Amino acid sequence: MSGSSTQGIKTVLHPVSDLLRAKAVYTALLGIPPQTDGPYYVGFDAEGQHIGLVPGGGPQGMTSPVAYWHVANIEAKLAEVTAAGATLKEPAHDVGGGRLVATVTDPDGNVLGLVQDR
Repeated sequence: MSGSSTQGIKTVLHPVSDLLRAKAVYTALLGIPPQTDGPYYVGFDAEGQHIGLVPGGGPQGMTSPVAYWHVANIEAKLAEVTAAGATLKEPAHDVGGGRLVATVTDPDGNVLGLVQDR
């Protein structure tokens, strides 16, 4: 295949109904406090992975965890996966700090996230 490879899954976002309760559970699970701790997002950086808690599923309305594949060129990867049969769910957009994110669905409706750090 001629496309670009990924850098693997480094980010997983979990929708939560109660951010404070979820933060306590993930703090106990990971054994570290969150590095990002706000009313709309709590994030943990553990062993090279980022675990995020998103109240109410965030603006995307996530209903299950979404794994984010890190890529060097998000637009090229979006073109590649949609040409292969994925459906664009959320176009690439900046979420701050130069980080671009996008989501697609595979043919079975599973949501796949893409992340590009600038």
